[in-house]
This record gives sequence, C-alpha cells and structure tokens, in this order.
Amino acid sequence: MGCAEDQNDGRPQADLRKNLRAPLIIQKVHLDAERPVFFGYSKNISRSGIFIATTNPIKTGEQVNLEIPLPIPLGKSVRCCCEVVWKRPLGNHLPFEPGIGLKFIDMPENITQQIDDWIKSQL
Repeated sequence: MGCAEDQNDGRPQADLRKNLRAPLIIQKVHLDAERPVFFGYSKNISRSGIFIATTNPIKTGEQVNLEIPLPIPLGKSVRCCCEVVWKRPLGNHLPFEPGIGLKFIDMPENITQQIDDWIKSQL
C-alpha cells in the first residue's frame, strides 16, 4: 500500500498552516483590566489555531482570551478564547522553538474563512 492510499484512512485532515514572514505580537486579554498584556509571538496560523513562541508556556488544557492581529491583507485584530492543545518546553529541540499550540474556541466563522482563504492564496 502506497503513501497516497494511506491518506484517506478516515482520519481528519489537518488544516493548512501558513508560516508568517514577520511574527505577530499576541496579547493576553484580561476581562477585568483596561489593556491587554504581551503574551508571545505567533509564528504560524491556520483556520483552527495558532502557534505562539514563548519560553513560559501555560498548561495543556488551559484556556486564555487573546487578541490576535491578523496578517496583512486581512489587517484587523480579533479577540477570541483559545485552548492550549500542546506545548514544547525550552530545551534542545533545534530547529524548533519552545512554545504552545492553541486551538481557537470561539473564533467567528467568517474570520476562520478569511484566514483559510488567505492561506490558500499564499500557496
């Protein structure tokens, strides 16, 4: 059985991700504070989630409210709840950076579609 045949084995297909030329500055939003605070740098994005490079990752399963500037030409920021689904601690993972993979929990569907369309236009 070849690799092409293995791709349709019933597992969901991963979303396309786009590695960003310039990292996006992600801010954590505290509902009881006036201004967001620095959270980390985003290195890539997909319609369902984002990777944030950080040396101080939070626990898997924890949820955070984030403000995410969308890449140009989308050119806007969006706030949404995200859940940490995996983390890579500081260590000898070169060429990989420490950080966390986050899943969007309540990202509006029109924004996820815009992200997906933008990624496809970059291919």
